[in-house]
Amino acid sequence: ARRTSSTALAAVMVALLAMPAGQALAQGATGAKAANGARGVAALGRLEPEGGIVRLGLPSMPEAVSGTVVTKLYVERGADVQAGQLLAEADTVGVLKAELAEARAALETARRDARAAVSLADEACVLADVASRQAKRQAELLNRKLTSDDVADQAKGNADAGAATCKARRAAASVAESRIAGAEAAVTRQQAELERAYLRAPFAGRVLDVLVKAGELAGAEGVLELGRVQQMYAIAEVYETDIRHVKVGQKARVKSDALPKPVTGTEIRIRPKVQKLDEIGTDPAARKDARIIEVEVKLDDSTAAAALSLLQVEVEIGR
Repeated sequence: ARRTSSTALAAVMVALLAMPAGQALAQGATGAKAANGARGVAALGRLEPEGGIVRLGLPSMPEAVSGTVVTKLYVERGADVQAGQLLAEADTVGVLKAELAEARAALETARRDARAAVSLADEACVLADVASRQAKRQAELLNRKLTSDDVADQAKGNADAGAATCKARRAAASVAESRIAGAEAAVTRQQAELERAYLRAPFAGRVLDVLVKAGELAGAEGVLELGRVQQMYAIAEVYETDIRHVKVGQKARVKSDALPKPVTGTEIRIRPKVQKLDEIGTDPAARKDARIIEVEVKLDDSTAAAALSLLQVEVEIGR
């Protein structure tokens, strides 16, 4: 029996030695998976704030078509800001304030014109009412032969003209009042244009970088970068051949020499896009034809990672 076992073992060893290296490694990986019940995945990755790094900019407008000059910066790199906090101011603020004042003056003029038009309409309608009563009295006198046809006709003409004038004045007052709505809309638009000249934080976070200084032109590159560092993520770059071993909800371990100790996390999302490794990788020895899928790992503790956005890390998922 002992001799038979030795012979069988020798036969297995000879078969493995004769097998191609890739096939032997594949069978070894399969064996490891079967023994452990699940296969872990290791990948390089980077640290990112929740939602990524957001680049904030100032819009171009008729007053600054080619870009906006930043006149004031209210924050520095590394500053923690609250949602709605003022971060920077453009040089178009002065012009837009003047245009807003002009729009408000036009609104006040429209309101006064409307009040005057209503007063004129009221006056015309009162006169028309008086003329109408006089025409009725003249008509009664004419029936009693106490006045002439010419006088009655004149009274009726005055009444008809007064009624037409009243109607016209009412229409003019209505037009004047409608101009108020247009003037109010112009004020609202100018207020919105002025607000665009102020850069405010869209969410609470940390200023990761300031891209322009006061007095410089802010173009498409933006003014500063902001991140929600209160919650950090590790973005693992998993080879497409390994993604089948990654499941939502798996635990992960993130480590780097820059971190005081490894950080744990939970895989929460597999991004639905395959990318070429050379689009995000910088290793000249890496496989340039390799394709990866990004996997988001939510860190359990973001304290140490909050100041290390874009740090390259090693991520072990499901190990």
